[in-house]
Order: sequence, then C-alpha cells, then structure tokens
Amino acid sequence: MRADDSTADTAVISGVGSCLPPRVVDNDAVIARGALLTDAGWIRDRTGIERRRHASPGTSTGDLAVGAGRAALASAGGTRPDLVLLATSTPDHPCPATAPEVAHRLGLGTVAAFDVSAVCSGFLYALAVATGLVRGGVCTAPLVIAAETYTSIVDPADRGTAPIFGDGAGAVLLRPGVREEPGAVLATDLGSDGGGRAAITVPGGGARHPRHLPPPAPDAHFFHMEGRAVYAHAVRRMTQSSDAVLRRAGWTPDSVRAFIGHQANQRILDSVGDRLGIAPAHRYGNIRELGNTAAASVPLVLADLSVHRAVAPGERTLLTAFGGGFTWASAALTWPDVRPLTEPPDTVPLPRTATTPPPPDSAPVRSPQWNASTPTS
Repeated sequence: MRADDSTADTAVISGVGSCLPPRVVDNDAVIARGALLTDAGWIRDRTGIERRRHASPGTSTGDLAVGAGRAALASAGGTRPDLVLLATSTPDHPCPATAPEVAHRLGLGTVAAFDVSAVCSGFLYALAVATGLVRGGVCTAPLVIAAETYTSIVDPADRGTAPIFGDGAGAVLLRPGVREEPGAVLATDLGSDGGGRAAITVPGGGARHPRHLPPPAPDAHFFHMEGRAVYAHAVRRMTQSSDAVLRRAGWTPDSVRAFIGHQANQRILDSVGDRLGIAPAHRYGNIRELGNTAAASVPLVLADLSVHRAVAPGERTLLTAFGGGFTWASAALTWPDVRPLTEPPDTVPLPRTATTPPPPDSAPVRSPQWNASTPTS
C-alpha cells in the first residue's frame, strides 16, 4: 500500500538503484599495479576480497552518483525527488558540494541538495536524516545516494589499503508511509568518537594542512588507515549500535532475516554477526566481488539482494556500518518491495568554466537496465 501524507508515520523505501564502473580488477591486477609484496591468496584470506571495480580515468564520484540516482528514480516509477542527499568522502571537489551538481544533472531543477560526510557510515547517516525529514513533514521524496571513487585517494603501493577499496554507488528513494508496510524505516542509531580521527584519514589537503604548504608527509594526500585499531573499534561499535537499534525496534536478533554490515572486511562482518547472535544464513554481503566501497557498500548490497529476490518483502532487516571519524550507525527496517535497477556511470563532460554553456536539459537519457540473471555486483 501507499499511505497518503496525512496517515504516514515513517519513511518507506520506494526505489533502489546502483551504478558500478565496468572495469573489474582482481587481486593479481591490484598487486601488479602497485608492485605490492603480497599474493592474491593473502589478500583473499585476510579480507575476503577477490575482486573490485575501479572507475576509469575521467569517471568521478558525481558520475557514479548520477547513474545510481537515475536508476533509483526509475525503480520508483519516476517519482520526482524534493531533496538529494549524497553520502561520500570522495567528492568531485573540496568546494562546492557534489550533491547540487548531481541534482542538476538529474534534471531536478532547484531542489535542496547537500553532501553528508561520515565516511563508511555515510549512507546510514543520510538515511537517518532523510527519514527524520520525512517524519517531520519537511520533504516527501528524498533521494539518498552513496557514491565513492576511493581509487582517487588510495595509494596503489600501500598494501594496507590498495587491495581493500573499490568504486561504486547505490541509491534509495524514500516516501511517506506506515510502519506496517515493506520498506519502512523503523529505527536508527548514530554515534561518533572524534578521538579516533587519526586512524582513518587523509592527512593533507584540508585547512589543517593546506595544499599550498609543504605536506606533512610525502603521501599525505593519500588515504591512511590503522588496520588493527579500526578492526577492534569497528566490531565493538557496530555490535553496540546494532543492539541499540534492535531494542528501539523491539526486535530480537534471532528475528532478523537480513543482516547487512558495511563491507569492510569479512572477518569484521563475521565477528559482528557472531556477537549479535544472527545466524550465518541471514547474513548478506558482496565484499568478495566489490571489496570495500565505503559509504556505497550497504546500498549496493541492498540492490544486489533485491535483484535476486534473496529476501522476502517485509522481512526484518538490520543495517550497520562503521567509518572514519570515528562514526557508526545502524538502521532497522523491513525489506522493501521494489524492482531494483542499475545504470552505467554518467560520464557526460561538464563545463569547466562559468562562461561555458551547460549541456541542454533535453539531452538523451539512457534507460536503466535490469536483468534477473545478472547481479548488480
């Protein structure tokens, strides 16, 4: 059913979309690219990752976001969004935010649009914000996109990060609805601890170390991560946050039929699932095929599972994530009843100066494609 605004008491997922770069990079290719002193088996055993997607030169986070956003809108039947939230830690530019440009390229005119920066927790942060705005009557059709091109900030010669990260984007469209219907967002939990800011960081390039000054280290503009510290915090925080959101939803762990954790490391996901007491049969992910796509990882799993009808509409679903900052987040929702779509990256050249006219709004738009036999990941 679709509730009218007067009876709605929460936000409901009405569309799901994804966008992945076509270039598949296996572990051997990552090793060769960075001359890494390791082997494909070590990467697979330590992380659970066998391959990932890399954006081609000239493909930006915004290009992926446009593709995923267009697919989610088509999945929802063409509903026009009245807000765009883009979760990313790899924006197209330090300034301005990428979301307004994405909204423009989607043909949405002057709708409100802003970026959400919570690293790997970004999608769930944006989902919580959008849900609150729907419940408060501020908007009725927020488009939540998570998009990343981590290959733009990862050092290919860093064995600790280069094999882990991939590029991609996922999106959901929300609408007002009632808690009893499939896709309803029932509870969220958010948290942060700035004391862990140095464990996941890009040290250079911001106001602390401006680009016009000598960098604090030769690799300061690359992504850095303290793996062991992150592992311990990620397991603890995702477990605690998941417990909190389950209590708010009034659910027990054994009633959850779909558990999706941020696709950071398979050992982290297994540890969180074990601590929560969720059966392995109800844990889902795509880390083996896509690696860690940061903020995009959770919606990409949502899209993948929806393609394969792996979870029945209405089933209890738990999402959780941990990211830089430190940040963490969880959400309890019922599995949406949607037909997901996927789009290729939209790499239409954009104007570089204010005097260059933008592409016409009437430019042809590719139709999203969907194939039940082909996973989005």
